[in-house]
Amino acid sequence: MTAHPVLGLLFWLALIVSSQAKASDERLVVLGGDIAETVVALGAGAKLIARDDTSLYPDSLAVLPSVGYLRRLSAESVLSVRPSRVLASRYAGPKEVLRQLDAVGVTVVRIEAPTGLGAIPDKVSEVAAALGLEPEGRALADGIQQELDRLDALPPLPDIGAMFILNHTGTTPLVSGDGTAAAAAMEAVGLRNAFDGMTGYRPVSGEALVRHGPDLVLISRHGLDALGGEGALWQLPGLDMTPAGRDRRLIVIDDQGMLGFGPRTPRLLLELRRTLERMPLSVSWYQPPGRRVAWR
Repeated sequence: MTAHPVLGLLFWLALIVSSQAKASDERLVVLGGDIAETVVALGAGAKLIARDDTSLYPDSLAVLPSVGYLRRLSAESVLSVRPSRVLASRYAGPKEVLRQLDAVGVTVVRIEAPTGLGAIPDKVSEVAAALGLEPEGRALADGIQQELDRLDALPPLPDIGAMFILNHTGTTPLVSGDGTAAAAAMEAVGLRNAFDGMTGYRPVSGEALVRHGPDLVLISRHGLDALGGEGALWQLPGLDMTPAGRDRRLIVIDDQGMLGFGPRTPRLLLELRRTLERMPLSVSWYQPPGRRVAWR
């Protein structure tokens, strides 16, 4: 019984969407930061009228209205911006919401390219095909593939155990294990994941930090701010007893750019590798306390 009012509302909103879409150019909503960046990189950013919460780069996207969090969308929120088409990451959901949008006449295109660093060119090609921009897609994908080839050809680094801290809420920080985007990024630049053997993103104890002994901490700017800044980071239990904590070895990264596996990712990974090569990677691998490297 409760489903009928919802369907009625969706039908009414769909009539508004349909009438306005006929009177104007395409109104595109994008769901997924990697997909949004790709749309802009292909030169189609002017078609975008709204985004999800993860789509914040470039700045032209951040000023667009948001329809909600990528994995917890509502049909009403998406329909409220009167889209003619939705371009969705494979992680967009719930799937029922996308089915509701399709049922009321909104074209929903889900990008199904595999996840992973090596699949970025395929993702670009799929987005380009959805937008009718195949030549632009080939050019962008070819450039990205060249950057991926450069990553594959990098010589090995000394054994450096790195730890990526995920912290969006300011509560319990999580550390990346196997099967994560952070682990793939570390491997691509020649770092060893200090928490290999652990799966996914998990909280770790001070004892575990000491036992795994990371040489380097990676964290996003947002994550560092959520913790309370660099001083608060080094106060995490056990971290000051690791090589990274003793010598304050920290690199602040753009997590969406580097871990979102969008068009910027290979370039940012190459920049990270150059940063690592400029660091003293010998015996103590020492940086003065408070020194860190950051970029966008």
